[in-house]
Amino acid sequence: MGWSPLIYTFVDGGEVPVPPDPALVRAVLEPHDVGDPRLTVGEDGTLAFWIRASDGSEAEVTADRHGILVSRPHAGAVFGIIAELVSRLGAVILDPGGSGVVCRAEELAHLPAGMREDAVVIEMTGEAVEAALTRPRHP
Repeated sequence: MGWSPLIYTFVDGGEVPVPPDPALVRAVLEPHDVGDPRLTVGEDGTLAFWIRASDGSEAEVTADRHGILVSRPHAGAVFGIIAELVSRLGAVILDPGGSGVVCRAEELAHLPAGMREDAVVIEMTGEAVEAALTRPRHP
């Protein structure tokens, strides 16, 4: 896949996402990181991971004070890792490719008002995330 979903945490309908908890991001992603551990934390505090799931599917994940970018996720179990991260952060997934916002029911009320109507509410599992982000788009 050539697109990159974004993970953001919103609170109380605020328009600006809150920074992700770096310790939580590391706790979820480090066990799956196959990249160079010396490159995990950048000089500016940005976290970078190259994660691989048990089925060999992969994604590059970068987290900074604004949110998390998931670059080129492969189809497969890597979406389970992404779903775990999103759930534990109480976050949502923004798909710049067209499906809008994907979230659990718990996060729906925290979205900015303009995002709630078109949000896709799912159970946050790898299979549900992959289906919501990769389903065909209709104009």
